[in-house]
Amino acid sequence: MKYLAPLLLLSFTCLGQNIIPPSQDNRLYEIIDSCSAERIKKDITKLVSFGTRHTLSDTLSDTRGIGAARRWIKSEFEKISSACNNCLEVNYQSGIVEKGESRRIPESTKIVNVVAIKRGTTYPDRYIIMSGDIDSRISDPLNGVDDSPGANDNASGMAGVLEAARVLSKYEFANSIAFVGLSGEEQGLFGGKIMAAQAIKDSTEIIGILNNDMIGNIQGIDGVIDNQSFRIFSESAPPGENEQKRIWKRFYGGEVDGISRQLARYVYSLTKQYMPQMNPIMIYRLDRFGRGGHHRPFNDAGFAGIRIMEAHENYDQQHQDIRVEDGISYGDRIEHVNFDYAARLTAVNAISLASIAWAPKEVQGLMIGGAVRPSTRLKWDPSEDEYISGYKVYWRETTSPYWQYSRYVGNINDFTLKNVVIDNYLFGVSAVSKDGHESIIHFPTTLIPRR
Repeated sequence: MKYLAPLLLLSFTCLGQNIIPPSQDNRLYEIIDSCSAERIKKDITKLVSFGTRHTLSDTLSDTRGIGAARRWIKSEFEKISSACNNCLEVNYQSGIVEKGESRRIPESTKIVNVVAIKRGTTYPDRYIIMSGDIDSRISDPLNGVDDSPGANDNASGMAGVLEAARVLSKYEFANSIAFVGLSGEEQGLFGGKIMAAQAIKDSTEIIGILNNDMIGNIQGIDGVIDNQSFRIFSESAPPGENEQKRIWKRFYGGEVDGISRQLARYVYSLTKQYMPQMNPIMIYRLDRFGRGGHHRPFNDAGFAGIRIMEAHENYDQQHQDIRVEDGISYGDRIEHVNFDYAARLTAVNAISLASIAWAPKEVQGLMIGGAVRPSTRLKWDPSEDEYISGYKVYWRETTSPYWQYSRYVGNINDFTLKNVVIDNYLFGVSAVSKDGHESIIHFPTTLIPRR
């Protein structure tokens, strides 16, 4: 598949010979073309074959239940690692959910995640995460015995994680990438809670998490058939923001510029550039109305996190016993999954992971000034990081959901946008690597002290 791409830009600024890094990386097109619908079909078929992957299902059988499923996922990560000279660090991560912590956990239960890390070469202790859920359920959330194939919810997301790991294992990155199968989602998001809590305990630096939950359905309950659109859910701001930050937003803006929203914009913009046939839809909401997903525990812990999923859900195929009733076929069965669509959403994830993992650290200490002045000034902490080529200043109209304008300003830490009035726009800055990959845009939260 071929894609139109913008021309590479070269320019010289009045500050001296300051070459703008490339605006595209052809490796991302290679990654898109490498995501295989056939391999995803094979993985979903295998996950469905375990009969049920319910959190409370059999953990000892080699052929049925969540225990067999997670052992198979771990073995697949290990196969991928063997093929790339042991380039992945594959492990289980677990925790105990005690009886009474949730109405859906009737007895103390061990929750086990599967984690495969592609270690970064420059920033090995910084992680961008792609996750899918291992577990499944039917109508009764406590039924861990009867068949619960969970083909779309969420074998599709888990298969996407495995496929992204296969494709990206062939590259080296500056930051680490974690490919994760999370458990206990249907019982209360417990796998994510365990992982986020461990990250806080270990002071782990998480750039963000791309949670994939149902990426295989193209025919919605609303009758729409759409194999190009998908949704990106993101909350506006972390729930733990203090009063000072709320005051800042009231007077200076930023109500829709939290870290998760910036991550969502990053995925949106990258998709528009490299996969223009796809239609990413930004949803300004933590998740679907009154519902939850495994990015939420990371958001609760203060990390950036988004949910990537199909645009049109079919509720007859979610959390349903397998049956035919009044002529309607209920249940999350594999015949409802569109593997080509799942491969495209996997590619969206893969290029987002790669671009972020190739990018420098985010801008630190970003400040802004320009009240009652004709121009806007942005200033940030200087960096001696040799991986950084320079910085890019962004601005957009206050009613625009996306960054509209940008300017590469070179390797400086103080820049004035002349004749751009601060009252009329919102601003941000990204750090840029030598090969053109940008960090997630940082929004200013401090005023430049007046002289």
